[in-house]
Amino acid sequence: MATRKIVEVGDEKLRKHCKPVEKFDLRLKMLLKDMAETMYKNDGAGLAAPQVGILKRVCVVDTGDHLYELINPVIVSEDGEQEGPEGCLSVPGRAGVVKRPLTVVVKAQNAKGEPIEVVGEGFLARALCHEIDHLNGVLYLDIMEHEIFQPEPEGDGADEPETAGTEPKPEGEACL
Repeated sequence: MATRKIVEVGDEKLRKHCKPVEKFDLRLKMLLKDMAETMYKNDGAGLAAPQVGILKRVCVVDTGDHLYELINPVIVSEDGEQEGPEGCLSVPGRAGVVKRPLTVVVKAQNAKGEPIEVVGEGFLARALCHEIDHLNGVLYLDIMEHEIFQPEPEGDGADEPETAGTEPKPEGEACL
């Protein structure tokens, strides 16, 4: 396994529509392992293949209870609505308020090519939508209601060199 470099906003790969996976081989399994390791190392809740420069319909999601490895995922139904803060490993230091379905049903394939179905509610639904958006070249920046701005630090910052340049996540926000 290896940690991969995360592609950041401004890179055209993030705006491309990804191609379906047709070969379920060792290369795909290695990509999935690398993506999961990269997501965990960067404290993310999800990661899509274009975020590591691969234009394939592959994503991983883990909101705390289970690692989902999704190949060729499609949202087949959605219900309800939620609005909340969202960040992204490809958009460091920023966050926005995004409306998403409260519940989604996703059909996909696993690493062996077998059909799977994932029902996501709440934060899992948000994460699934966010990662599938990446596979279609959509960033949360395109659909957010408004940006969440970080409060300015008090004082002139001259006596705080260790925290200069660090940007804490807004409460409740996770990088997807």
